[in-house]
Amino acid sequence: MSSQTMPLRAIKVIGHRNPDTDSICSAIAYSNLKNILDPEHPCKPCRAGLINRETEFVLDYFKVPVPQLYTDVSPHIRDVDIRPARGVDGETSLRRAWMTMRDQELDTLCIVDGEQKLLGVITVKDVATANMDGLDPHTLEIAGTSYQNLIDILEGTVLVGDVTNKTVGGRVIIGAGSVEQMERAISPGDIVIVSNRSESQLAALEMDAGCIIVCSDGKIPRTICMLAEEKGCTVITTSIGTYAAGQIISQAAPIRHYMTTSKLLTFTLHTPVEEATRVMATVRFRYFPVLDDDGKYIGVVSRRNLLNLHKKQLILVDHNEKSQAAEGIEEAEVLEIIDHHRIGAVETDGPVYFRNVPVGCTCTIVYQMYRENDVEISPTMAGLMLSAILSDTLMFRSPTCTPTDERAARELAELAGVELEKYADAMFEHGGDVSGKTAAEVFSGDYKIFTSGEVRFGVGQGSYMTEKNRRAAQALVGPYLPEARTKQRLDYIFYMFTDVRNSGTELLMAGAGAEELVEKTFGVEVKDGMAVLPGVVSRKKQMIPRLINAIKQEQE
Repeated sequence: MSSQTMPLRAIKVIGHRNPDTDSICSAIAYSNLKNILDPEHPCKPCRAGLINRETEFVLDYFKVPVPQLYTDVSPHIRDVDIRPARGVDGETSLRRAWMTMRDQELDTLCIVDGEQKLLGVITVKDVATANMDGLDPHTLEIAGTSYQNLIDILEGTVLVGDVTNKTVGGRVIIGAGSVEQMERAISPGDIVIVSNRSESQLAALEMDAGCIIVCSDGKIPRTICMLAEEKGCTVITTSIGTYAAGQIISQAAPIRHYMTTSKLLTFTLHTPVEEATRVMATVRFRYFPVLDDDGKYIGVVSRRNLLNLHKKQLILVDHNEKSQAAEGIEEAEVLEIIDHHRIGAVETDGPVYFRNVPVGCTCTIVYQMYRENDVEISPTMAGLMLSAILSDTLMFRSPTCTPTDERAARELAELAGVELEKYADAMFEHGGDVSGKTAAEVFSGDYKIFTSGEVRFGVGQGSYMTEKNRRAAQALVGPYLPEARTKQRLDYIFYMFTDVRNSGTELLMAGAGAEELVEKTFGVEVKDGMAVLPGVVSRKKQMIPRLINAIKQEQE
């Protein structure tokens, strides 16, 4: 996870919320083009919502995986430089822990098991407290300290005994007094720190010490070693002096004995930076463990890391309005916009590449860019772009359709190896099937929110080849509209049920004054909450501009 080992953060190519076929296919096709033209800056197709059945059919037909879901593009912990501080074993001694913190300039270590699962954390303060409070001669025994830790911090050598998997028992005694004093102080099993005085070593053995530590590379007579072996006493020699050995021996205790295990403050890769900042402000810790999607420890973050966050880099396709973009768009860096709608209100920190062309589909623009750059179009990419054009232009029936769209679609059909009309019928038929779907799922299949002055309204659209599918969708969505309007805090909601074959729309609506607005805008009568709009099939060209104009007139 370091800057040296971290993979390049891919630029996310993403469409609008409640994505339609054009939103998904343009993201995939444009990502593919960008990766061919500029592999040093990899792009990744994404989506800001659930795909509808029409898009599902298209991706399945051309065997393309569904893009990753990103409903929120605000910065998360994955967007900061996570410090790859290695997790440590709970058996690590206090001294080794402190040395690691010193060398790595960290004040927190994370203790993990063999599978990198977080067990606890220990801070410099914990180490200092343990060292200052290390006056209890039973500390090493209580902590279940391994002899290996003793040997490690004393830089010692085992002369007698086998310490494999053996833990300390008894107290720690400094054998610096007279023989009589030692005999009174030592109990069976104790660890006794002695010098090179043979009488002190012998006294410890005679009192059945569990281990004697001979300091300053003191000589140990052969008879002492033989007696120690006979009594089962471990003998360790070290070059460290008696005073120093007595000072540091308590630091052999394993950090698991002192680590914090409850109420650990951890973050995941998906934790919003805003939330992490808020949590960090409530405590005095400097570093916080980060866990991956499998709950495994991968590193730590600090307040300083959050200052160096990397905003998500985005390319917007098929939209340019903040109300239609993924959550957190204002905290992301928009690099490009490829669109065919009216110019809305997405603000950028600096100049961006903005390509907005009055054609019927974003994929028509993407197709032009393939041709302009002389990039070969694979059958798969051709099929995706064809599907988007057919969907957005209602198979060339929509007034938004231009000769450029139709020409592109027919060329793409040849490249994809499909029979255009037959494929379009299958795509629309599958997309119009609402069996097994909830009202909310059908409603959000192709839905956008717009703003005119202080009025916010939503317009959804479903395109149907058969009356049966259209009626089934109306029965589901109609009763749901008032609930959806309330949830989204909108003034109005309109939903277009478009008859592709006969080029007309039945419009349902919700909101106080919605019926009067429709009657005024389209010059029709609303009956039972429905308006019949012959010839109206385009939300972008025939619905939105007229609604916005009517709303503006009411506000004047």
